[in-house]
Amino acid sequence: MVTQLVMCHTAEMTPEELGAVRGLMDEAFGDFTDHDWGHALGGQHALVVEDGVAVAHGALVMRRLLHAGRSLRTGYVEGVAVRPDRRRRGHADRVMTALESLAPAYDVLALSSSEQGVALYESRGWQRWRGPTSVLSPSGVVATPDDDGSVFVLGGTDLDLDDVLTCDWRDGDVW
Repeated sequence: MVTQLVMCHTAEMTPEELGAVRGLMDEAFGDFTDHDWGHALGGQHALVVEDGVAVAHGALVMRRLLHAGRSLRTGYVEGVAVRPDRRRRGHADRVMTALESLAPAYDVLALSSSEQGVALYESRGWQRWRGPTSVLSPSGVVATPDDDGSVFVLGGTDLDLDDVLTCDWRDGDVW
């Protein structure tokens, strides 16, 4: 079996490759929406490919987070998934290592984790955001209490993890 890591931008992927990755997301998550898919597009993708088939994926897209009066250029991790039959083989670690290598282009890296992903991110040094979260919506800043405790950050300077963190607006899940 030939396993390789492939890094590419969304714009470099063919419609067939994008379709295969979307299929991977659907298989891995079960409830992956069109909005979720849209959130994973427009940035860098890290793919673990086995014998020509994508078995793991993650994307890093640019977002803005507001914190302590600053607008942070943020590399936001989206769509980290491994095919169910290929889990527990280090594929998610390979994907995260590749995405984290892009950190110098950003002020901070961030993501929103499911409970299943927490151990992976904490083992890699990501820190849970302890303060309240919110979104800069079309009608102003709105608290997102359902997302409190699910946001993690890596890197950054002068971050108060107990203070408010506000994300930019997008359709679907804002975090």
